[in-house]
Amino acid sequence: ELRTKMAPVDVVVVGASNTDLTSYVPRLPVSGETLHGTRFDVGFGGKGANQAVMAAKLGASVAMVTKLGNDTFGTDTLKNYKTVGVNTDFVGTTDQAATGVAPIAVDASGANSIIIVNGANDLLTADDVGAAGDAIKSAKVLVTQNEIKPATTLAALRLAAEIPTIHSIFNPAPAVADLPAEFLTLPTIVCLNESEAEILTGVTVTDAETANAAGSKLRAAGAKTVILTLGAMGSYVLGADVAELVPANKVTAADTSGAGDAFIGALAFYLTTQPDLGLAEQVRRSGVIASHSVTKPGTQKSYPAKDALPTDLFV
Repeated sequence: ELRTKMAPVDVVVVGASNTDLTSYVPRLPVSGETLHGTRFDVGFGGKGANQAVMAAKLGASVAMVTKLGNDTFGTDTLKNYKTVGVNTDFVGTTDQAATGVAPIAVDASGANSIIIVNGANDLLTADDVGAAGDAIKSAKVLVTQNEIKPATTLAALRLAAEIPTIHSIFNPAPAVADLPAEFLTLPTIVCLNESEAEILTGVTVTDAETANAAGSKLRAAGAKTVILTLGAMGSYVLGADVAELVPANKVTAADTSGAGDAFIGALAFYLTTQPDLGLAEQVRRSGVIASHSVTKPGTQKSYPAKDALPTDLFV
């Protein structure tokens, strides 16, 4: 199909779009059991989708590269992107698979079980990424994760690597132990949490010292800058000229789902809009924004808009 040339965007996110179907139950059912739930909720998810929505809610210009099924979930997802201001020129649809879904059961203690059916996300190809090549190469930040086909993600990272000024973020989530080397060597920033770091490095991360050990292993394997998110402890930043624990601000968490994605979306925003802050301060402010999201239930619906945040985050 013919496209008019889109206006350049600051952030391009290549990743998955899912619809989260959450049932709240007194306890998780056992095999063969039927249970009555207390509440049901439909939300928009997918790590890439979450990251794009967070960056857009803060005011970055964002384009999403993803694939949806030709179904009601796909229609609603597309509408959601448009509502929050994400450019959808590279959001494709297919008749070959349903929109990605994640049926989730959450029990009274907050424990959950999740089934992810990738659906149309698995049909996002390197060719789809190539169609967005001009947008990627004219952006300031590319954001990728590990939810779609590895070849598709690598195609995006390779395009960004052609332009030395682009920040490219790779979030190895979900983590796999045998990650191909290019996932560490191509991006300018590898951003991951402690459990993902342990899968990739074998180091159990509990404090600044073990965070440095895990980050150093990733740097030895070719990563340029590593950001380890450590929940309530904050984040550890390790690069050629930085090794710093950035503390978190204390909040009472109601729902931590999507907090890591909020952090990455916020980081993409800061890398594009306030590049002179320095990485440690960009990470600190991203952590503050992520901490705001955990005080409310839900994933994208818990993400704060810019005008709901303290003004000192934007000076």
